[in-house]
Amino acid sequence: MKQRLDRLVERLPEKELDAILISAPENRQYLSGFTGSAGYLFIAKGTAVLLTDSRYTEQATHQAPDFKVVQIRGGWDWLLGLLKENGVQRLGFESQNMTVATYDRLIEAVKEDSGLDKVSLVAASGLAEELRITKDKDELASLQKAIDASDQAMEAVCPTIREGMTEREVAWRMEMAMREFGADGLSFDTIVAAGPNGAMAHHMPSDKSISKGEPIVIDMGARVDGYCSDITRTVVVGEPDDTFRKVYDIVLGAQLTAINTVRPGMSGGECDELSRGVIAEAGYGDNFGHSLGHGVGLAVHENPRVAPKSTDPLEPDMVFTVEPGIYITGWGGIRIEDIVVLGENGATPLSKASK
Repeated sequence: MKQRLDRLVERLPEKELDAILISAPENRQYLSGFTGSAGYLFIAKGTAVLLTDSRYTEQATHQAPDFKVVQIRGGWDWLLGLLKENGVQRLGFESQNMTVATYDRLIEAVKEDSGLDKVSLVAASGLAEELRITKDKDELASLQKAIDASDQAMEAVCPTIREGMTEREVAWRMEMAMREFGADGLSFDTIVAAGPNGAMAHHMPSDKSISKGEPIVIDMGARVDGYCSDITRTVVVGEPDDTFRKVYDIVLGAQLTAINTVRPGMSGGECDELSRGVIAEAGYGDNFGHSLGHGVGLAVHENPRVAPKSTDPLEPDMVFTVEPGIYITGWGGIRIEDIVVLGENGATPLSKASK
């Protein structure tokens, strides 16, 4: 954690900041180790303070040894004091996380203190997120635990799916299985989309009964140590029809093409095109409407963006999904998704569930 904190402090002068106030939960955990649901980090050169309420002070003391833990209540008096103690004139804040109402209250508190007339608040969104793009060994270990939990759940539950089960029932079985295989929670609400519902990429499970021969798109993720997994498989009860076989082969070929040919130095847009080109050449370009993938870590969707026109550079130790899909109105959809980690010579899939 200390190395992460030091890297952030080193970047403050680049943004002409004297200090930064961290409020986003994922950034708070990344920089301090604290997993509580409420609190702030105040970080300046030589100063690292974790501020939280009485529910979490003991937890914070154990989880964030590199930070001074201070118990706070409502209001901003604690922050005004820190600004004075550290001679802060330019304070960065996470504009992507702070609401307008909270910002307004903070601005008003600073203005009302005559000793802080030279203090300005500077939007600093993305500063901590940029550090999170590449993953260290500890992060990869936690990610693999989350991936293993969802992989094992997929392998255990898929063979038990039968005609007549509902989408909700399959989703619940998957969620229970992920817990049984070590998940602390879910990365997101589980998607189970059978038959025509599969044409909606983010369909929520319903009471629709599963029929033989129709595609069933299952997209789910586990959370372990705060880190997320994200996996999609498309299966069928009974024998798949000719459309299923044809479309499935195209999607799988598109996915494997990207996984096997992406290299460091490519942009997210170039990686996206590796799969998109295969699908377009097969005549289904208009049926693949979403991005190929996204970064995964403490948030299930984070940088890098693996999408058309994305200029995000792909570099070693970046972790992202590869999830092409084809969606046909009235019939259904097929999506296959794995998480990969990029190395010096290419991508290595971390997901192992059968395809």
